[in-house]
Amino acid sequence: MERTSSIGTLKGIGAKTEQLFHNLGVYTIGDILLHYPKDYEKLPTITPLAELPSLFDDQIPAQEAAVETAEDYNSRERRPAEVTAAVAARIDKTPFVRATRNMQVTTLSLLEGSVKAELIWFRMPYLRNTLKVGGWFVFLGKVTRKGKILHMEQPQIYSPEKYQSMLDYLWPSYPLTAGLKKNKLSQTIRQALEELDLSVDYLPEEIRAKHGLAEYNYAIENIHFPENETALAQARKRLIFDEFFQFILAAGMQKEQMEEVWNTFTFLPLEGETLWADEVMEQLPYHLTNAQQRTLAEIRQDLRGKKVMQRLVQGDVGSGKTIIAFLAMLDAAQAGYQSALMAPTEVLAMQHYQTFTEMCESFGLRIPVILLTGSLTAKEKRRAYERMQLYPNAMVVGTHALIQERAIYDNLALVITDEQHRFGVKQRESLFLKGGQPHVLVMSATPIPRTLAIILYGDLDISVIDEVPARRLPIKSCVVGKKSRNASYEFLRKEIAKGHQAYIICPLVEESEGLEAENVTEYAEKLKQQLPADIVIECLHGKMKSGRKNLIMEQFANNEIQVLVSTTVIEVGVNVPNATVMMIEDAQRFGLAQLHQLRGRVGRGSEQSYCIMVNTTDSDKAKKRLEILNKSNDGFFIAGEDLKLRGPGDFFGIRQSGLLEFRLGDIYQNSDLLKQASEEAKLLLQEDRKLELPEHTKIRAELGYYLDRQSEIVNL
Repeated sequence: MERTSSIGTLKGIGAKTEQLFHNLGVYTIGDILLHYPKDYEKLPTITPLAELPSLFDDQIPAQEAAVETAEDYNSRERRPAEVTAAVAARIDKTPFVRATRNMQVTTLSLLEGSVKAELIWFRMPYLRNTLKVGGWFVFLGKVTRKGKILHMEQPQIYSPEKYQSMLDYLWPSYPLTAGLKKNKLSQTIRQALEELDLSVDYLPEEIRAKHGLAEYNYAIENIHFPENETALAQARKRLIFDEFFQFILAAGMQKEQMEEVWNTFTFLPLEGETLWADEVMEQLPYHLTNAQQRTLAEIRQDLRGKKVMQRLVQGDVGSGKTIIAFLAMLDAAQAGYQSALMAPTEVLAMQHYQTFTEMCESFGLRIPVILLTGSLTAKEKRRAYERMQLYPNAMVVGTHALIQERAIYDNLALVITDEQHRFGVKQRESLFLKGGQPHVLVMSATPIPRTLAIILYGDLDISVIDEVPARRLPIKSCVVGKKSRNASYEFLRKEIAKGHQAYIICPLVEESEGLEAENVTEYAEKLKQQLPADIVIECLHGKMKSGRKNLIMEQFANNEIQVLVSTTVIEVGVNVPNATVMMIEDAQRFGLAQLHQLRGRVGRGSEQSYCIMVNTTDSDKAKKRLEILNKSNDGFFIAGEDLKLRGPGDFFGIRQSGLLEFRLGDIYQNSDLLKQASEEAKLLLQEDRKLELPEHTKIRAELGYYLDRQSEIVNL
C-alpha cells in the first residue's frame, strides 16, 4: 500500500467507517498517520478502596462543618462528582449474575472497612469465573458516588503486577467525531504503521546527525505510541523539524518558480492618481493611525515602483488592516485595473464583500464589487464570471473559488490574501498566475516577531500596523470558574437588554468520547433554558453547509440573533460592531494567541466590550496562562509571555492553535527548530535550486507529497 491509498483499503474500514474518517479530514493512509494525538495521558496511580472517598468532595472535620456558613460552603472549592480512578481491592464474594430482558448484568460488591463499592458489567457473565474469591485486582474506570456507596460501570480489569508495569505508558488522546471510537482509531493507526514501508528516510543522514534528529519511522511510531516521555520528545522534535523544513523548502521552491514565471509576463505598475482613495480618507468618520498611514505609503510606493510588490502587512486584531486593503484596491481601480481579495472562509468573504459594497455606495464610487464563493449557485457564478470580463477595474472578493479554472480575470493587477497562512502554497500561486504579473499583498493578524517573520516570509517586505485606533475602548477581560457561570449569564442578559449581542465559544461541535468539554450543539440548547425566551440563540460551526453559515452570520449582523454559540469558525476577521460580550468556555483548552483572536471579535464598535474566559480546571498553570490576557491587549506581548510561561520543553501544554496551520510545530515555542530548518532548506536550495540532483530525489518526492496535501483547502 502507498500513503496515497484510500483509508478504505485498510481491513475493517467499511463505507460507514470510511465516512467517519472523512469527517475528521482523513482520506488516505498517509492522512491517518498525520492525525496526531492532541494530548497524552498517564494512568492514575493505584488507590486502595478505603481511600477512594478522599477523591471526591473535601472531607472536613465534623466540628468545622457544624460552624461552616452557607457562604463558606458555596465558595468552597469541591472535587468532582465523578472521577477516573484505579481501585485496588481483594475479592471477598463471587460476582452475582442476573438476567434482564435484554442482557446479563454482572455485579461485584467490594467492602474495605466502612467503604463499599459496586462494580457492574453488561454482557460479560464470564467474569464470574475470572474474579475469584481471594484474588487481588485493579479496576480502572469512572467512579461515581450515590449516597454512601461508590459505583463503577464497565471498569477495565488488571492484575496489580500488569497495571503497575503500565504506569509509565503515555496513552494518546485523539480528536474524534461522533460514531468513531478511540479504540477503532488507534487500531487503524497501528494497521497503517504495519502496512506502510517507512524504513526509507527522505532526510539525509548528515542533517539528522547535525541536529540530533530521530529517523522518521521511529518518530512516527512514537508520536502515536510513545515508549516513554524521552521517546515522545525525540519524535516531536523530528516531526516538527519536518514541518518547518518542508514549509520553508516549498516557499523557496515557489519563489524560484515564480521568478521564472515573472520573466514571461508584462509588469503592470499602478501609475496615475490616488484621488479616489484620498477623498475616502478625508470623508472617513475617523483618522487613520500613524501606523496605518505609514503602511499605506509603503504599499503605494511599491505599486508605483520598478518591481512587483511582495509585501506582508502584520497588524494585531482591531488594528485596521481591512481599510488599508480597500484603499489599495481603490488605487488599482482608479488606475484601471482589477484587484482580488481572497479570504479563508465564506463568512469572512461575504463580510468583506458587504463592507466594500457599502463603502463604494456611501462614497459615491461607481466601482463594481464582485463576490465569488463556492456556495453560489451555478447561475450566480456565471453572472460573476461575466462581470469579471465586463468590468476591467472591478474589485473581486471571494474564497478559493477565485482560483478555479473558470475564474478568468481581465487586467488583474493586485492580489490580496487575508490570513494567508490558511491557504496552501499552490492556492497562493494559482491566484497570482490569474493575473499578468500582479502585485501581492499578504495580510495577517497573527503576531509573529520580525525575526521569525523574516524566516517564514523571507521573500516579502514587511509592514507592521502596531497601533490600535484611539476610538476603540480597550476590552475588559476576566477569568472565572464554573461556579460563576450563572453570574456570567446574568451579565450577558443585561448587555442584551441594552440592545447588544454576544458570542459564546465552545471547543467542540458535538459531544466527544473521552473529552470533557462544552460542545456547541448541547450548549445552545442548555442556554435556551437559562435565558429569557425573547432572546434568540443560534449555533454556528464548521460542519454546517456554507449557505446555512452565511445566513446565520447575516442574521447575527442584523441583530436578528442575539447570542451566537460557535466554535472558533468566527476566530478570524468577523466584524459585528454591536457585539459587546465574548464568553469562551473551557478557555484553558485554547492557545493564548487564539484566545486573543477570539477576544478581538468584540470591541469593534463605540460601546465598552467584555471578554469572559471560563476556566474549567483547577490547574494553577492554566490560571497563570489565562491571567496573561488580563494584563494586555497586545498580541505580540501575549505571545511572548505565553512562551516564557510554558518554556521550550513543555510540549504537553496547549499549543498555539491556528498559527500557520502546523500540526505539531509552534513558531514561538519551537523557534530554534524553525531557525535550524530554515538554514538547512536554504543551504539545500543554494546547492540545487530545483532539487534535480540524484541525491535529492527522495527530498523532491517528499516535497511533492507535502504540496499535494497543501492543495486541500478546508473551507470553514
